[in-house]
Amino acid sequence: MTEKKITARSLAGEAQAGRKPAKKKPARKVAPTYKRLRGSRVFITGAGSGIGRATAIRFAAEGANVAIADLRGAKETAAEISGGGGQAVAYDLDVTDAAAVHRVVDKAAKTLGGLDIVCNIAGIGHFANSHEETPEWFDRIVSVNLNGTFYVSRYALPHLLKAYEETGVDGVIVNTASTSGLMGAPWSAAYCASKGGVVNLTRALAYEYRGKGVRVNAIAPGGTNTNIVTSFMNLPPNADYKLMGKIMTPMDQAEPDEMANLFAFIASNEGRYMTGSVVVLDGGITC
Repeated sequence: MTEKKITARSLAGEAQAGRKPAKKKPARKVAPTYKRLRGSRVFITGAGSGIGRATAIRFAAEGANVAIADLRGAKETAAEISGGGGQAVAYDLDVTDAAAVHRVVDKAAKTLGGLDIVCNIAGIGHFANSHEETPEWFDRIVSVNLNGTFYVSRYALPHLLKAYEETGVDGVIVNTASTSGLMGAPWSAAYCASKGGVVNLTRALAYEYRGKGVRVNAIAPGGTNTNIVTSFMNLPPNADYKLMGKIMTPMDQAEPDEMANLFAFIASNEGRYMTGSVVVLDGGITC
């Protein structure tokens, strides 16, 4: 007898079994744009796909000039933005390489004429039993999600502070936390640790630069239809599927552009009074 492979997707399907067929939902309307970020100079990591890509496209539609970075895919995102009449420049970047981050952030600031907004969106993760997790994987997840967020923020801050001195308008950093940074989650020690670090890094920077010209906030997404979801599809051996209930919602997964909408709001002047906030957008997972 062949053992059935358990995945998060198969469990979600089983959870729906026996229920009445759901009514067909109306097509989701795309949020309108308002040119709230006209002329803003923005640096976005993780922009090759998923939330980062959607955020880059949204910011460009709002009138921003964007510099986007990722290990792969950034050039394709920039080409899509430019093809739609927006302004974008792309860089290949591994956010775990502090020296490379320094070079790329400075180059982006020079190309754009400064920086006003930074969105730290690059991230990775996977499921693993903690007693079987490798040090290499743990280090890699923390390096991308937490260290990378700090490296980009650290080298962007001088540019954001300079822009504030010149314009009197606060610079903005928007980080990507997670519901897993606010609560424990099964088989996710590295991911929870890294995102919990992002939560308190956000608060620490917000407090340090409060009233000094830089606002720092974070978004904590729940399940979102991006490439990273596939990294969490395979459950560890002997996983207790009942534990999945803590990190699932009966609502649909969010789409990347829904996260991008929130990034745009926080980064715009509509979010002027926000700093140190960790805004949850998770379909009720953390209720």
